[in-house]
Amino acid sequence: MKPQTSAILYPLSFFVLLMLGWQYISTRALLSFWIFPSPKAVFMVFWEHYDLLWYHLKFTLYATLSGLLISIVLGMVLAILMDLFTLFKKTIYPYIVVTQTVPIIAVAPLLIIWFGYGISAKIFTVILICSFPIAMNLYDGFRQVSIDHIRLMQSMGAGKWKIFRFLKLPSALPNLFTGLKLAATYSVMGAIIGEWLGGYAGLGIYMTRATKSYQTASVFAIIVLIVMLSMLLFGLMSLLEKIYLRRYKQQAMEYEEI
Repeated sequence: MKPQTSAILYPLSFFVLLMLGWQYISTRALLSFWIFPSPKAVFMVFWEHYDLLWYHLKFTLYATLSGLLISIVLGMVLAILMDLFTLFKKTIYPYIVVTQTVPIIAVAPLLIIWFGYGISAKIFTVILICSFPIAMNLYDGFRQVSIDHIRLMQSMGAGKWKIFRFLKLPSALPNLFTGLKLAATYSVMGAIIGEWLGGYAGLGIYMTRATKSYQTASVFAIIVLIVMLSMLLFGLMSLLEKIYLRRYKQQAMEYEEI
């Protein structure tokens, strides 16, 4: 069996077995329907309440994408500044780490006071979660550049900007996309957590309402949506990684031929 085939067949086979086992448990009434609904009941939520799911999905999607885009810009700027200016790195690095040590739920009252129950609190939550992996991975990529390569470019008269543009940034691309893929998956989680803090619309709000009313099938449907959205964003970042790294390798091969 080819590696590409096995990489698809094995997870798919496990998924089918999981669905069959799930259906068996639910049809045999081994667990109550409000504790463990059947796959059919979850599917019917998408069929019967697709308009309600789409309404809440739009708010979560807006907060996710807005926060992720801002996080990408902020994370890259922080990593570049930390690499270019040692004083900036020594000053700001501890505070970047501190932002990840404080649980979001602990600062929830402050977020509500600062931003209210609107979309701003959700976007800020995504930024708080996603900017860290982007900044740290990109900065680590800059640090892994060989000092011999840097000295070689300096001996050829290259300044900081040319070294950064033609050496450090291309070399750090794999690390950057690692951070982007992590941030892409965290972004949906950040938006959901932000919606749990309060609001009037979003998948997190819908999940809270469904949980309180014991609509477990709706909760499962929302989880499926969250997983699909996270995988979609992760796949998008993986696709961009392949495109940019392939282009970078082609350019490197052209320079070697020259």
